[in-house]
Amino acid sequence: MSFPFLVNIIALLFSFFVVGAILGALFSKSVREKLVKFLHLERLERLLLVKSIHNPILKPGTTPWTAEAVLNPAAAVLGNRTHLIYRAIGMDGVSRLGYASSGDGIVFDKRLPYPVYVAQKPRSLPGHAMHRLTPRHPVEGSGEDKRYSPILYPSGGSWGGCEDPRMVVIEGRVYVTFNMFDGWDYIRVAAISIAEEDFMAEQFWKWDGPHLLSRPGELHKNWVLFPEKINGKYAILHSIVPEVEIAYRDSIEDIGLTEPFIKSWVGSRNDLPERENAWDSFVRGAGPPPVKTEHGWLLFYHAIDKRDPGRYKLGAMLLDIHDPTKILNRSVAPVLSPDEHYENHGKPGIVYACGAVVRPSTALGTSEETLFIYYGGADKVVCVATAPLHAFLDALVSGSQPTFTTMTPAQTA
Repeated sequence: MSFPFLVNIIALLFSFFVVGAILGALFSKSVREKLVKFLHLERLERLLLVKSIHNPILKPGTTPWTAEAVLNPAAAVLGNRTHLIYRAIGMDGVSRLGYASSGDGIVFDKRLPYPVYVAQKPRSLPGHAMHRLTPRHPVEGSGEDKRYSPILYPSGGSWGGCEDPRMVVIEGRVYVTFNMFDGWDYIRVAAISIAEEDFMAEQFWKWDGPHLLSRPGELHKNWVLFPEKINGKYAILHSIVPEVEIAYRDSIEDIGLTEPFIKSWVGSRNDLPERENAWDSFVRGAGPPPVKTEHGWLLFYHAIDKRDPGRYKLGAMLLDIHDPTKILNRSVAPVLSPDEHYENHGKPGIVYACGAVVRPSTALGTSEETLFIYYGGADKVVCVATAPLHAFLDALVSGSQPTFTTMTPAQTA
């Protein structure tokens, strides 16, 4: 064996040793964890919501009022069960509110066969009066030749009724805000309420309202109530762009009567300066009502990336617990995107969240709580996504941007 050959063998073996040592270090747990943290991959992973393998958890039903779509559910936890008030679209193109409940937040084993609330042709009636459907009253036809059509009526295929509910429980009373829709020139925000015990007893003919919150002649959507009073008043979040706007009222029932309608920004979002190189360059509005956490009010919101147009995505932000108009943190990437087939089979590219609840984790030996986000997929079905609450909050706080960079119209003038 020649000397040069021996040197080459030794060099080759040494190279294998070095490469092996490097690979061993890379694949060791401690180095992998440090590498992942350095690349921020762990943070991004923890900030994502995990979609349930059971999705969609609610689908269009066999009854005429649910035949076309069920979507955009409000959510609340009462009596160790998760309760949904969801939007249903019937064959007649009217949006009504339905009810379902679940013991684990995933499998909804109870679903009422009738609507729990209906608002038809709201502007055809004077004042605050409106048709109301209860289990004791039949559905009255609209008298017009209108049907479900995603082409003619892009609001989920519905031409009228009550849309996109949000639900909170305040001082023993369940409040539901929703959009009263009667064509694209009439979209007003309304609220109904019911005593908690009547809600649990499914006595849905006892709804109080509707009470109109937005001003006549203006078009508004995506208003949410905070789940508790702030400084003794009901707090209504009615805009997040160009700035977070919150109205405070002593009574929901007296808005538009003895208390003024809520004045909200009515400009076109197309006129706002866009955020360059940001996923939320076009912000649509709030999603579910805020969730109170140790870090602040956790608020999810809908937005569109101009580089990925036509697809609704969900972001997250934290609002100051004492002054919710102040944004503390904001996700640098969407936490939920419409990538599954059930989020594209219907109106493509839609995830639209209206409900958020926190439940104790089912894992043994852990005090972690689980965040549940309920959303509509493709304007057709109801879905759910979850995340460990504290890990999600930690990721949001440690890897986010603090505020919006859009300016008010006055600043841009």
